[in-house]
Amino acid sequence: MTLAILSKPAPLTVNSDGIVRVGGTRVTLDTVVAVFKQGATAEEIVHRYPSLKLADVYASIAFYLNHQQEVEAYLKQRQQQAQEIRQMNQARFDPQGLRDRLLARRIERQA
Repeated sequence: MTLAILSKPAPLTVNSDGIVRVGGTRVTLDTVVAVFKQGATAEEIVHRYPSLKLADVYASIAFYLNHQQEVEAYLKQRQQQAQEIRQMNQARFDPQGLRDRLLARRIERQA
């Protein structure tokens, strides 16, 4: 009996926003890599994110380890985008001003 060794592509998809998701789920590659870097095993990751399949998590980790520079560049870009969006939202919707308005409304209702 001969063992047929076939290569299967990584279970990663890129959506229209450029976000890489794992195994047809909403779980991002960012999430899987971050939890893996914190020391979680593939089994622990599947336990935390039950929509993932164990084989997909192993394949995603293997992809990360085989393409570490590219994935790290992608993760850095995603962090920069998140920071820019956070700053833009804070500029548009001042959290302190919102808090003050809500407190003022609360006081008006109590009076």
